[in-house]
Amino acid sequence: MPAEESYPEDLRYHRDHDWVRVDGDEAVFGITWHAQDALGEVVYFEPPAVGATVAADGSYGSLESVKAVSDVIAPLAGTVTAVNDRVVESPELVNEDPYGDGWLIRVTLDDPSSVESLLDAAAYRALL
Repeated sequence: MPAEESYPEDLRYHRDHDWVRVDGDEAVFGITWHAQDALGEVVYFEPPAVGATVAADGSYGSLESVKAVSDVIAPLAGTVTAVNDRVVESPELVNEDPYGDGWLIRVTLDDPSSVESLLDAAAYRALL
């Protein structure tokens, strides 16, 4: 069942509809409710390898839905420390819980202060 539309206040948002939850020099990345809604039913997640580096504003994997294949854009730069294997096995988690069980990767950030360059929830909602 799809999640209800929401944009949690504790997250920061990238203009390409990705979110980040920062905790010190570590962060979790995922896609927003808006992104999963636009994609439709997600059927496949192609993640990066653990240990790979991701560049801010660069693709780090892809999500495939019944409608399209879309690159997933990194909101910040860092090194991948974990991939959500549950999403690899059950991609529909992205639709069901985009901010919880549907997270995509965990990274160690190159520059934790760069989170200030991202949108807060109010600015992201205004973008939409």
